[in-house]
Amino acid sequence: MAEKETVIVTGGAGMIGSRLIELLLPTYRVVALDNYFIGKKENHIPGVEYIEGHTKDIEALLGKEMPKIIFHLGEYSRVEQSFKDLELVWQSNVLGTHYVLEYWRKRGCKLVYAGSSTKFADGGMGRDQSPYAWMKASNTELVKNYGAWFDLPFAITYFYNAYGPHELSEGPYASVMGRFKTQYWAGEPITVVAPGTQKRNFTHVDDLARGLLMVGEKGQGDEYGLGSHESYSVLEVAQMFGSEIVMLPERPGNRMESVVDTSRAEREFGWKAEHTVGEYIEGLKKQQK
Repeated sequence: MAEKETVIVTGGAGMIGSRLIELLLPTYRVVALDNYFIGKKENHIPGVEYIEGHTKDIEALLGKEMPKIIFHLGEYSRVEQSFKDLELVWQSNVLGTHYVLEYWRKRGCKLVYAGSSTKFADGGMGRDQSPYAWMKASNTELVKNYGAWFDLPFAITYFYNAYGPHELSEGPYASVMGRFKTQYWAGEPITVVAPGTQKRNFTHVDDLARGLLMVGEKGQGDEYGLGSHESYSVLEVAQMFGSEIVMLPERPGNRMESVVDTSRAEREFGWKAEHTVGEYIEGLKKQQK
């Protein structure tokens, strides 16, 4: 029996990384790198080799590996909080990603980079609306340049507001859906950041992981948007829970519009989001503790 080829997943203990790994495991040997800033050890999947550490140390930690594909998901991923976390964002999304790209260059394998849909928001102005958005947008350009400069295979995906199992539900880095879920189950009012009219294309993690696998195995180049075509305001999603709603003061970086373009993934792979926000929230309501 032939030995399985190796795939590296940075951020492999996170929500999206752990779901992607479940899809990779039947075919590949998987090595996951995570510093557990947001990732959780309870998300570990049996049969995976987990390495704890920062992406800036990827060469020292994974120097012996010769992967077929690197899925680079291990970056700081919060918009509003990035204004206060500049050092963290820089260390992760600039310094760490630099070393991941160098690791990629030295091995000549394929890189799949998880870009952020924030750069498409508000007519393209979204890329400059937060430190997080700017650094993520800049990284997509750097990945494309590395591909051109060094003749390297790559693909860039863009996620639209992930939700689903393993979402972070507590603390300052909780996702919108995770925070709503926790408040609902606790019988507390659901808090919405003003104005609440900011639109989002909430996309289930299983749909994102499935799209990532397709892009990893078959995609090449930029513009692989992975998002649901359902668009809801944050307030509309909060209202689906049927609880009291309390408005919070507006915060910087809160883009108003997000335009989803999944045409390339649909055309090349037949990918489409299969889950809906409404179904997910109804399931959560049935699980109320």
